[in-house]
Amino acid sequence: MTDQATHDHVGSSPGEMDPSAAEREPVARLVHPRAIRWLHWINFPLLMIMIWSGLRIYWAEDVYAVGLGGWQWFVFFPEWVYETFGLERRLARGMAFHFAVGWLFVINGVIYTIYLLVTREWRHIVPDRHSAREAKDVVFHDLHLRAEAPPQGKYNAAQRLAYTAVLVMGVIVVLSGFAIYKPTQLYPLPLLFGGYQGARFVHFWMTIGISLFFVVHLLQVLRSGWGNFRSMVTGYLVEQRSK
Repeated sequence: MTDQATHDHVGSSPGEMDPSAAEREPVARLVHPRAIRWLHWINFPLLMIMIWSGLRIYWAEDVYAVGLGGWQWFVFFPEWVYETFGLERRLARGMAFHFAVGWLFVINGVIYTIYLLVTREWRHIVPDRHSAREAKDVVFHDLHLRAEAPPQGKYNAAQRLAYTAVLVMGVIVVLSGFAIYKPTQLYPLPLLFGGYQGARFVHFWMTIGISLFFVVHLLQVLRSGWGNFRSMVTGYLVEQRSK
């Protein structure tokens, strides 16, 4: 019994950590600066209110559909959607919320853009010349058609393409929104979109694109697990210590 006890303690002294245990100890790594987290979470309710109020405005003239020629696959949006969410009334309230919250949405976006430029965080987001090819590999890996995950930095190539695309769509949706809001006062602006109706068309489809990004983003967050979500709240990603 004495020999066994001696064997158990050979090579270690009181208070000394087993090297193998130290390698397994989790460590926290800062991945999201505080400003990024705050601007991200502020943008979330603003975007939701903008979409909600925009649907109230769109209800007044529901004109767009997806189809080919005279054949429509579906329209935006069926009456039951408006009735279910109570969007078929109070147009003035929708316009008031849309125009007021729109300024907060723009201010938040401008602060975010300035932060990316000043801190050079844009380098983690803007795609490089390899991103298109690597994004394909990321998609294949996510679909379990590729065993090895492609190398990545803070964001993988698919994320960089998606984040850059949604930033561009955000700029376009704001510009087209101003062209609709003040078509006379900002007369040259509607010309960028082919006139007032062109600005409405672009504004609508950019909003659809941003909404689709938002849905895919939520699904990816759910897929990646609690740790990834927690990192956007605390800023830190908990991972195993590298050997």
